[in-house]
Amino acid sequence: MNEWDDDPHSGGVKIPERIKEKTKKRIISYAEKHYAGKYTRIDVRYKTHFCYIDAYVEAFVPEDYDTSLFSETREERIERLNNTPTHLCRMRYKGNEEKWTLAFYTYSHNKYEPSIFDNRDFYGTPEEAFQTSAVYLDD
Repeated sequence: MNEWDDDPHSGGVKIPERIKEKTKKRIISYAEKHYAGKYTRIDVRYKTHFCYIDAYVEAFVPEDYDTSLFSETREERIERLNNTPTHLCRMRYKGNEEKWTLAFYTYSHNKYEPSIFDNRDFYGTPEEAFQTSAVYLDD
């Protein structure tokens, strides 16, 4: 099978527990080192051959928030927004912990869409996946 026969955005291999633990540590460490202060917490979760990275950010709700426009108080809105994740990306594991594929969560379609990494390749590391998808954390 040549490189053209392998669709980077299909298939995958179930992620072993040791890879899950190692990958989560790598992502959290990278986020702490390069994006401290841009999020309140990072959530890394897994489902079969996928790794999902979500970020939680501090909600901004103005002091003059008009409760008559919404069905919640300012405090309820802050609480809800603080507990709503920003979906950064989904990585697909294909058997190599240094070569994952990437999909962005598109809020316009409410689903993950295949993407390339900032390195202009279909494959990259967990750190590169975080860096590429961290555009959602920029001010």
